[in-house]
Amino acid sequence: MTTPDPYASFNFIVEIEGLATGGFSDVSGLTSEADVNEYREGSEPPSVRKLTGLRKHGSITLTRGITQSRDLYDWYADVMKGNTVRRNGSVVLLDTGKAEIARWHFLNAFPCRWEGPALDGSGSAITIETLTLCCEGIERVTPART
Repeated sequence: MTTPDPYASFNFIVEIEGLATGGFSDVSGLTSEADVNEYREGSEPPSVRKLTGLRKHGSITLTRGITQSRDLYDWYADVMKGNTVRRNGSVVLLDTGKAEIARWHFLNAFPCRWEGPALDGSGSAITIETLTLCCEGIERVTPART
């Protein structure tokens, strides 16, 4: 029996419903966790019972080079004006042939932070913007195999 090799982290796309997002250089924050509530049981000897508490999902940070597209910034600007539009989306991991191998859905997301580029007149680096999405759910979905 052979052990499958892990996939490379550089081959991915981001989909956000209703937006043309473009390419991203970095995605982080695909996390979720559950609080643990402890209480003492009255048994002898006394023991601690652990129960699942609040479930929390991380904020997803998307990093990309700035282009002419304002879709993501305009979404953030609307939130800052009090018009919070929530969107679902996915981070999709691809293999070397561009076939989908894993997908993480995020639910009811809205942008909660935007960071513009650090500009340097003496450099030649690409201008980068960062958008952080707060979401109410993250789940890994296994794609259907054909």
